[in-house]
Amino acid sequence: MESESSQELTRGKYSLATELVYIDNSDGSGIRDPYNASSLPIYQTATFKQSSVSQMGEFDYSRSGNPTRSHLENHLAKIMLAKRAFVVSSGMSALDVIARLVKSGEEIIAGDDLYGGTNRLLSFLNKSFDIKTHHVDTTNATSLLPCLHPTKTRLVLLESPTNPLIKVSDIPKIASVVHEKCPNALIVVDNTMMSPYLQRPLKFGADIVLHSGTKYLSGHHDLMAGVIGVKDEIVAEKIYFIINSTGCGLAPFDSWLLLRGIKTLAVRIEKQQANAMQISEFLEYHNFKVMYPGSRSHPQHNLHFTMSDGPGAVLSFLTGDVTISERIVESTKLWAISVSFGCVNSLISMPCRMSHASIPATVRQERGLPEDLIRLCVGIEDVNDLIDDLYSALIIANAISVNRPKN
Repeated sequence: MESESSQELTRGKYSLATELVYIDNSDGSGIRDPYNASSLPIYQTATFKQSSVSQMGEFDYSRSGNPTRSHLENHLAKIMLAKRAFVVSSGMSALDVIARLVKSGEEIIAGDDLYGGTNRLLSFLNKSFDIKTHHVDTTNATSLLPCLHPTKTRLVLLESPTNPLIKVSDIPKIASVVHEKCPNALIVVDNTMMSPYLQRPLKFGADIVLHSGTKYLSGHHDLMAGVIGVKDEIVAEKIYFIINSTGCGLAPFDSWLLLRGIKTLAVRIEKQQANAMQISEFLEYHNFKVMYPGSRSHPQHNLHFTMSDGPGAVLSFLTGDVTISERIVESTKLWAISVSFGCVNSLISMPCRMSHASIPATVRQERGLPEDLIRLCVGIEDVNDLIDDLYSALIIANAISVNRPKN
């Protein structure tokens, strides 16, 4: 069942692309600005003066709340279909806050294809706090059944699409199964790959959504941020208590930067995924195995589009040879060798050597993560330049024949 905020936005008068840009405080729910600034001011202050020793104002200490951060959180709650939203210092900090809802002896179910930092945190929780994680193939909802426990299962952590194998999970089906068998469990979806513009998991049964705001929401890789969207008010209060207690709320200036980035989210993603579609077709033409939900060859292409409004702009492909993959990555010029994704400029990486290197090689092998995998994070450059640069790198690496057409 959709939350009240979900229902409100579903029947809203504007499209999501407009809602990203349009900030309306006329109903009194937003942060007051007596000067009606077109861009919300940065309240770069740690404390706020009070008129009384017994009655605190709306804000007293920026660790607990700041007008710039609150303004951003209200805006994020609207576009994520959340009852409340929170912003913290990084994507991993967001996951850490959510993980603190789990008590020692309780359990987490997570996918077998996860971001390396997520895997590192889950391993730490297991060793230090006796919080066990079951890693399963979340593309098959029935694979969760042997791991579900009516009282021990606390979190089910999903990525869809996953990073970096681009596997798709049936969020509504998994949410239905888990909520029926484990009433106390929370469905948590890391929606960083899609962003709220393309996918809103709270609409499909998720209880909590998190984002690395460093990626698409920011769009320029000039700040680090984490975003948490919550459907239920009771859970939201627990999340706020943890953030306030640990002091990991996002700083005012970074909150302002993130709000600015969100306003251009729609135009960036539309361009990025249009480029990604052409690059996927180029690679498939040259007989590479491509993992991208926008491709009709993707085994869960149809499922993905029941939950999402686009394919996104991250894709992976295999070369069949680790050495060739290294040569390709190191021969590009426009494609910067870097971890992360969602930036306006295009990035290339080998996950097993970079973003997922913290996962032991034996575990990567068990989970089917190929060492030769190349991940492309497509930016907003001219797509012909991107393809030309990639084509040159493929030739230099002897991955394709020089006399074959590039498109």
